Amino acid sequence: MIAVPAAAQITPDPTKPGQSAPAPSSEAPQAEQQPAAPIVPDEQFEAELPTLSNDLNAPLEPMQLFETPAAPRPAQPSRPGAAATPAPVAPQVTDPAAIPPQPLPAETELARPLPPISTFDVTPPVEVASGAADPRTVEIRYTTVVEGLKEVGLDDEFKGLSALQEGKGKAANATMVSARAREDEQLAVRLMRSLGYYDGTAVSTVEQNPANSGNLRATISATPGSRYKLGDITVRANATIPDGLVRRELPLKSGDPLEAARIQGAEANVSLKLPQQGYPFVKVGQRDILLDERDFTGDYTLPVDTGPRSSFGTISTEGDLAFDLDHVKVFPRFKPGQLYDARMVDDLREALIATGLFSTVSVEPQRTGVPGPDTTEQVNLLVRQNAGPARRLTAEAGYGTGQGLRLEGSWQHRNLFKPEGALIVNAVAGTQEQGAGVTFRRSNAGKRDRTFQVGAAANRSNYDAFEAFTGTLSARWSYDSTPIWQKKWTYYYGGELIGTNEDVFDFGRNERVRRTYGIAAIPLFLGYDSSDDLLNPTRGFRVKLNLSPETSVQGSVRPYLRSMLEVTGYFPVMDNLVIAGRARAGSIAGIARDDLAPSRRYYAGGGGSVRGFGFQELGPRTEEANPDFNPDEEVSDDNPLTVFRPVGGRSLNEFALEARYRFGNFGIVPFLDAGQVYDSTLPKGRDLRFGAGIGGRFYTNFGPMRVDVATPIARKPGESLIALYISIGQAF
Repeated sequence: MIAVPAAAQITPDPTKPGQSAPAPSSEAPQAEQQPAAPIVPDEQFEAELPTLSNDLNAPLEPMQLFETPAAPRPAQPSRPGAAATPAPVAPQVTDPAAIPPQPLPAETELARPLPPISTFDVTPPVEVASGAADPRTVEIRYTTVVEGLKEVGLDDEFKGLSALQEGKGKAANATMVSARAREDEQLAVRLMRSLGYYDGTAVSTVEQNPANSGNLRATISATPGSRYKLGDITVRANATIPDGLVRRELPLKSGDPLEAARIQGAEANVSLKLPQQGYPFVKVGQRDILLDERDFTGDYTLPVDTGPRSSFGTISTEGDLAFDLDHVKVFPRFKPGQLYDARMVDDLREALIATGLFSTVSVEPQRTGVPGPDTTEQVNLLVRQNAGPARRLTAEAGYGTGQGLRLEGSWQHRNLFKPEGALIVNAVAGTQEQGAGVTFRRSNAGKRDRTFQVGAAANRSNYDAFEAFTGTLSARWSYDSTPIWQKKWTYYYGGELIGTNEDVFDFGRNERVRRTYGIAAIPLFLGYDSSDDLLNPTRGFRVKLNLSPETSVQGSVRPYLRSMLEVTGYFPVMDNLVIAGRARAGSIAGIARDDLAPSRRYYAGGGGSVRGFGFQELGPRTEEANPDFNPDEEVSDDNPLTVFRPVGGRSLNEFALEARYRFGNFGIVPFLDAGQVYDSTLPKGRDLRFGAGIGGRFYTNFGPMRVDVATPIARKPGESLIALYISIGQAF
């Protein structure tokens, strides 16, 4: 008989229905209890044991015999304290091989299948720090001392890369300071080797300073040793034309310090210069430097694969095309058969970018294997296009005393009529000018950088000098600069037909009358620009010449010639200070002033002329009755009886001087302007009026924004005390 321990007895679970816990007894514990009936009788237990063989050489029994059979579930007692009812005895199996394997109870944990690995959560639990600071967290301070690098010119470079310096003298513990110091040891060695000190060593020490203070001092002690120099220089390359081209473009010589930057720069020069001399596929290999510790030299060997000597051959294009191959062939400045030059390829790519029609564009040389002239191989240039947005909406705003507020906007489709045929619609809205126009423009029209455009416009201008309703038809061929492609020489020529109705002061009748003029003009322009920037020049000069033979029809035909010459210069005094100057002179010959339409005469004054004066304010003026005079009020400056109105002239001269001081993205510009308008054919250079002021600049990636405030010197009655000008771009 097997006695079952009390812990193995089955006791009722009070949480299950149909079972109740035994009532607690108030009597003392019983001295002795009757043993419970056995679960399995002894005879049955002995009979279930497998028979073991007495032969030691007999084969092992099957593993199934040792599988644990499922234990019979004991019967639940029917009442509290009742013993478990013995389970039915299983029939004895005499053949061990016939015993089937029994699985583990389904209730056991080992019998359950493992969950999928994707269900495991490997995210560490988030610990929320309490608001109180950890009293164990400390911060130590340290100082950094560098020895031995200043003598070889590496002190500043080391400080800019140092881990100790980056820590700014603070660390959580001494171990962190030591780790930073060891990192700086390696940095010091690398820097010394970059200058040729290949035997250089560095040691770091960390100690308390002063003793027992808790503050540390980290010292990096560097010993550069002897400096190595270049010994023999060997270039292993194919034969070139001219002979020795690679060695000539490798600017290294024996005895030079073995500096990394010097060597890398020399190798980069080979990669740059050989494609400019017929070798577009040059490949610079891995250098080899053999150090000699006896005389501190390094023998340098550089393998170079020059590739074939090449000439320009064909051009092809692929991708999302903005325009076809025929138009691409308009842009190259080279001819087939010409020796390959990478600068010409760069020029082609820049010209394509300047069209503004691509989001990305590249030009790649490709080998063809086709023989070319002078033992060269022809190269195909593959132009990869990715067309960009062709529509553009722009706006511009400005304000000037006398001219008022002026807003101009335009919409254009730059590739509506392929290739590069643009439709432009523009409008002007201002306090004294309103108008609209439409223009068709063909860029790179049959020839690179040549532009053809025709346009029609209608405008109304209402200034003190005149009021005009004007319609214009124009056509022009031009060669212009752009912000991306600035050219030294520019020009244009064309024709204009103008019809204008204007009010003009009739000196014979001493009153204003309206007249209609028909004008035919042939405008011509020639410009030279050696400045360094189109929108914000800092050095160089510009020269502009405008000529316009014209014929005015107002009762009779009167031919005349309008001309204007302008010279500007830019002189850098310091890195952040530029002195800029301008001189301009104009003349109209062959016609009397009063026979000219007022809108075709010369005027001076305003933001683009002589600052300090209102728009078109300078020059001859007439005294006229004030049409806005209020007879119910007294005569005053606000209610004058008469007004002075400019009538323009046939010549003018203007001068300007600026000091452009820039700091960061801002600038201050004090300036002095002078000018005058004359009735004579040529400017006289006397009776000049001066304006002085100061301006502010805010520099952006598309040019400076300008705000100028000026005042006239020796101000006369009727002239404003302060003039304000706001616009985009420098005054000149």
